[in-house]
Amino acid sequence: MLGNEHGLHARPAARLVGLVNGFDATITLTDLDTGRGPVDAGSLSMVATLNAQQGHRVRVSASGQQASEALAAIEKLAAEDFGDAPATGAAPSGSTAGSTSSLPASPGGTAATDSATAGGSGLDVAIGPAVVLGSEVDLSGYVAGDNELARLNHAVETAGQQLRELRDTTPEHGDIFVAHLALLGDRKVLEAVEHAISGGSSAPTAWQDVYDDLASTFEGLDDPYQRERAQDVRAVRDRVLRILVGATEETPADGILVVPELDAATAATLDASRIAGIAVRAAGTTGHGVIVARSRGIPLITGIGDVDVQPGATIAFDARTGSFEVAPDEDRIHATIRERQSEREQAVTEANEPAITRDGKTIEVLVNVGVVQDAVDARGADGSGLVRTEVLFGDRRTAPTVDEQVETFRAIAQALKNRPITIRTWDIGGDKPLPFLPQAKEANPFLGERGLRVFRRRPELLRDQLEAIRRVATETPVHVMFPMVTTADEVAWALDELGPRDGLEVGIMVEVPAAALRVATLATDLDFVSIGTNDLTQYTTAADRTNTAVASLADGLDPAVLQLIDHVVHNAGVRVAVCGDLASNPQAAVLLAALGVTELSAVGPQVPLVKARLRQADLSQIDTAAVLKARDADQVRGLL
Repeated sequence: MLGNEHGLHARPAARLVGLVNGFDATITLTDLDTGRGPVDAGSLSMVATLNAQQGHRVRVSASGQQASEALAAIEKLAAEDFGDAPATGAAPSGSTAGSTSSLPASPGGTAATDSATAGGSGLDVAIGPAVVLGSEVDLSGYVAGDNELARLNHAVETAGQQLRELRDTTPEHGDIFVAHLALLGDRKVLEAVEHAISGGSSAPTAWQDVYDDLASTFEGLDDPYQRERAQDVRAVRDRVLRILVGATEETPADGILVVPELDAATAATLDASRIAGIAVRAAGTTGHGVIVARSRGIPLITGIGDVDVQPGATIAFDARTGSFEVAPDEDRIHATIRERQSEREQAVTEANEPAITRDGKTIEVLVNVGVVQDAVDARGADGSGLVRTEVLFGDRRTAPTVDEQVETFRAIAQALKNRPITIRTWDIGGDKPLPFLPQAKEANPFLGERGLRVFRRRPELLRDQLEAIRRVATETPVHVMFPMVTTADEVAWALDELGPRDGLEVGIMVEVPAAALRVATLATDLDFVSIGTNDLTQYTTAADRTNTAVASLADGLDPAVLQLIDHVVHNAGVRVAVCGDLASNPQAAVLLAALGVTELSAVGPQVPLVKARLRQADLSQIDTAAVLKARDADQVRGLL
């Protein structure tokens, strides 16, 4: 059974392939859970696209002179999870990814980065001239000859030398380039390319067609992390194509690099002292190039789309807000950089101090947790106001046991020094699938079976989770919170499933306008409610938060959303928290506190900044009546 987080993805698959190809044996793999296979274990493309996931049972078959030795070696490698270290954290979903260390100003631009975070989004601002790299290798000038296979072999060998040099000179990212080498030398892929050449295709056309097909196969896999491995396929494709057509690899000059997608080799070889930042058109934060850039402390934003950027034009981005600008107000950006640097340094220094406003109100500022490392990295958090269980276990193909959940919840509590943690039960549906609980396709998934609604017909998974929560609650302060609640009947059902509380505090998420409006009825038997501003905003404004065409409508500072929050505060009869994105915005956090919210749960890097802003605020001086009557979100910002 596979134990590593993303199953046999590119890097562990590359280790397996390298091992297999060292034996005189024919070895195949079959995924017993999906029925896929058998596939050639000596081909990276075959192994990786088998799509064998964590928890799957994989049968290894071998024949040949060294079959028994090969099986023993594979068994040993599998026991070590194929050398795949467990993930300790991941960039949150969304359009931005932050950096891990401060960067000095560079000749091509300036950047302010968040030195307090470890691989997540945070304080990240850059400005400089655009360095625009193209998306495709130009094959138009290539002239085919009668030695296409020899040309291809030479290009593959040259590319191998380049990748081996990258592997050896960047040992911290060596596994990535080992995987690229395995893709380059994949015998099944090479056979397909050679077959196409023998059929009359030129070397570049054959190579591009076969690798494009392989990239499409990766993009069709179930796991989002696996899908992003298509970027690695295209990186290997383009490396060989450049050699074949005699194109030199582009060396970025000073400024902000603008790329369609970021490959690991580019990210690893950039001169970080000369590149002010990287803007990636493609969305996604787990591509190898993004991971490498973050580890090197290079400011980065993803998902900027097809915005027109001319080479040399001054551009700027703010990964904290997700904004990307062409021809920005340079004085404003530089002022923002100076302000953020100073603000960050001071806030981190005082992070462990309580958030007491100037008029004497104490606001609890907690951290949202999606992986245990979020709790480990959190500075100044008063606990966790949102433990996202569907993210904690979201890459698994089998449901976690009660004991496994207890162990993870306990680790989070210990990382936060046994301060209170609020565990949200499985929140799936819409844009959050849970691999071990398949759902039927729905015409409108955001309006379908989401959150608690799913478990009324599948209560056994919820019961296991509630048992784990109760067990941890005997050791450390724990609150339980049910998501996507709309009716009082749903609250009653959830409380029945929970059973005796034994001191466990219970609450619900307020994400649906109906829940906000009838909160007095829903909260009768509860200890708290927590407002999820992301969903509350999209349902109030009828704007799908994943649809870029209407994204501007889904603004959490829309007065209609704020009016619902105000209604909840004044009618819930219990304490009111906010754990959506608004709580991570220091300016919005002050407004929420002025409306009467007493707990805010933010992403880790923002906790010190939210606390610092609250300490500077006098809530009595904020004209909440004017805010609630504002024309739109922009006017709210002006008032703030």
